[in-house]
Amino acid sequence: MKCPICNKGNLKKGKTKEYMCGVFLGDFPAVVCAKCKESFTDSATTKKIEKAAKEKGVWGLSAKTKITMAGNSLAVRIPKKIAEYLHLENSEEVMIYPENNKLIVEASA
Repeated sequence: MKCPICNKGNLKKGKTKEYMCGVFLGDFPAVVCAKCKESFTDSATTKKIEKAAKEKGVWGLSAKTKITMAGNSLAVRIPKKIAEYLHLENSEEVMIYPENNKLIVEASA
């Protein structure tokens, strides 16, 4: 069967490493495109991935936020559920830097 994403590679049984919000959820059975490496899981496996994400506390963790002005700088509000997950507190120092067109905010260990 041809890959529905790239239309070039064939799909073969394999495994996929699943991550959510940078957290490794595990290796799961999937069919994987030999060309573009896109993976597809069946509904039972997708439910297992969802369960693993919920157990690790990352299910539903991503959120949209807006950039606002704070004096002469721009500020990013961190939603409560993300702040709680990372154990961030008011006035806590974090590292912030650009990486591959992303804004990275690293909490203290």
